[in-house]
Amino acid sequence: MPPVWLVVAGAVCISTTAMLIKLSGANAGTAAFLRCAIALIPLIPLAIREQRRNGPLPRTLQWYAAAGGVFLGADFAMWAASILSVGAAIATVLVNIQVIVFPLLARVIDGSPMTRRFVLTIPVLLAGIALASGTLGSGGQVDDAVTGSLLAISAGVSYAGYLYLNRKASTASPHHVISIVCIATVAATATTGISGLVTTGITLALSAQAWVWLAALALLGQVAAWLLLSSGSAHLPANTSATLLLLQPVLAVAFGLLLLNEEPTIVQLIGCVAVVATVWYANHTPQRPSRT
Repeated sequence: MPPVWLVVAGAVCISTTAMLIKLSGANAGTAAFLRCAIALIPLIPLAIREQRRNGPLPRTLQWYAAAGGVFLGADFAMWAASILSVGAAIATVLVNIQVIVFPLLARVIDGSPMTRRFVLTIPVLLAGIALASGTLGSGGQVDDAVTGSLLAISAGVSYAGYLYLNRKASTASPHHVISIVCIATVAATATTGISGLVTTGITLALSAQAWVWLAALALLGQVAAWLLLSSGSAHLPANTSATLLLLQPVLAVAFGLLLLNEEPTIVQLIGCVAVVATVWYANHTPQRPSRT
């Protein structure tokens, strides 16, 4: 499958996570921790099999994966909390501040190129995120909107750190994608476990239905999503991978409207449209007439 389609498929998987967290009814700390812990059940044997086939993952890349997992765990913890304040759809839009931070990290640290179109769209994208956050025209719910928005944006910065380190490790060793995701998930499990105990607490006494939703969250939004994204992003420029991931808010808004009965305001929907439109513009290459 072409790398672009791998990233798109991964984005589709991730777009379901906010909905699944809300359907589970688990608190933020529990949802963040269990999505990682349950994901280790299939990831560990798959990683062992991969390393037997391809040899051990180099030590430096193990550290990249582990550091990325800490960022990922922080992302999960803050993002799950933001969903309770601003809703699944809007939280998923805001976390995509990564579309700016991820390419900037690749540019500053590795010297990766950034297209002129991408740079021009950054102010518009920031404006779209501000509108989508709900802080404008939120009436008496300003405090919740600001808190939830700051959590979601902070999660997006952590998300970008994970994407950068994951891409760096996957590019250096494309035959160890499962191992990289597994090590990152172990680190994310530890991070979300500590943050969950300190903040909301972690509750394992859940209903059978809640466990089903959390298992779906782990398998779809963690295992499938990150294996697809790791495989695809290793072969794409950072700004292309980052912007393709903005398919997430489109689907998350649709899931929020259709399945969760969420009702974003007109201003928030305008912000979502602005975000999606800038992604299209940044990645669209105009066709020039050929000279014959």
